[in-house]
Amino acid sequence: MGRSKRQERIKIEVKGIPLRCGHCQHDEFYHRRTLLNTRLFSLLDVDWANRNANCYICTNCGHIEWFLPPKG
Repeated sequence: MGRSKRQERIKIEVKGIPLRCGHCQHDEFYHRRTLLNTRLFSLLDVDWANRNANCYICTNCGHIEWFLPPKG
């Protein structure tokens, strides 16, 4: 995975439980926020209105763990 700028490796907890990669059980990740595109919003060219998800990318194998922010 190529990266244009150096990202910080982090350890994260979700609901008080340390996150481990679902593939290799590693515990360090890169963080990225990603748009969850929908067909309708893409068709209307308003992708910016879609929800975001927090993605944690395993620094060992590249597996991505996705989490929606809690509704509040």
